[in-house]
Amino acid sequence: MRAVVMGSGSWGTATAKVLVDAGVETTMWARRPALAEAINTAHTNPDYLKGIALPESLRATSSVPEALSGADIVVCAVPSQSLRANLAEWREHLRPTASLVSLAKGVETSTLMRMTEVIAEVSGFPADQIAVLSGPNLAREVAEQQPAATVIACPDEARATELQAAFSTAYFRPYTNTDVVGCEIGGAVKNVIALACGMAGGMGFGMNTLASIITRGLAETIRLGHALGAQAETFAGLAGVGDLVATCSSPLSRNRTFGAKLGEGATMEEAQAATNGQVAEGVKSCVSVRALAREHGVEMPLTDAVAAVCHEGMSTGEAVSSLLGRSRKPETYGRPTA
Repeated sequence: MRAVVMGSGSWGTATAKVLVDAGVETTMWARRPALAEAINTAHTNPDYLKGIALPESLRATSSVPEALSGADIVVCAVPSQSLRANLAEWREHLRPTASLVSLAKGVETSTLMRMTEVIAEVSGFPADQIAVLSGPNLAREVAEQQPAATVIACPDEARATELQAAFSTAYFRPYTNTDVVGCEIGGAVKNVIALACGMAGGMGFGMNTLASIITRGLAETIRLGHALGAQAETFAGLAGVGDLVATCSSPLSRNRTFGAKLGEGATMEEAQAATNGQVAEGVKSCVSVRALAREHGVEMPLTDAVAAVCHEGMSTGEAVSSLLGRSRKPETYGRPTA
């Protein structure tokens, strides 16, 4: 079996390391030849995972045809809003029998499609050949081989099981699932909630506030997932609350870091600089998640507030006031509620 990771960011690099450590022949595609050369010669990714030693058998290339040649597993590791354009370039080089695995966590702004839907539309591959990997997986911790678990969701259970074996190592434990919708919605919304948690932390609020945002953020995720046909149990698992807690709590989270800078009073540009040029997916996804929620009649006040701060000039203080000033209501989980 041969795998390729299309993308050389921190999570793509860590995932490539996992595959090699699992015994899978793996190639990484990097858009910039200089980065591919650094991975091949110094066996490290100096731009996105500085200080992490990569396996010597991991090879990198900036050539799309070379990277995709003969690949049985194609891991899509580019940002969500650029996935469509990249796939259009990759499509003609994909093996018809390959499994396509999405790492991107977001909702496409122009179409409100989930990432596996984008992959299916652009590649022409059936849903049974497309999977999503999602869970509490901070790239640096995984690359350092700290114990972690994840979910590989695919409508084809047999294919999910094959992928589970390909990604299994002594430190990285994948579980299988067939609820692709739930795993993708959990991954997309948690980035938005992590921005909110970062903003709260940057404003000096403590654990009571953080826990409240995480919990109400989970409620928003469940409501949207329910409207889209996801299974409620998924949100109690690794791709739901697991990913949410990790991303909202860790200083390694780009979304939390970005939000914290905004909470401290930084501009959007200053907050972007704090993430070392890496994409904080929630900044763009908050708009598409909000639009998707409105399309399905789902109320998501935290998401609304984050979008207003990031794109409509609302201050973080005004966002807090708007949330605290909402009408009082019961906490009910037996049915979707705001």
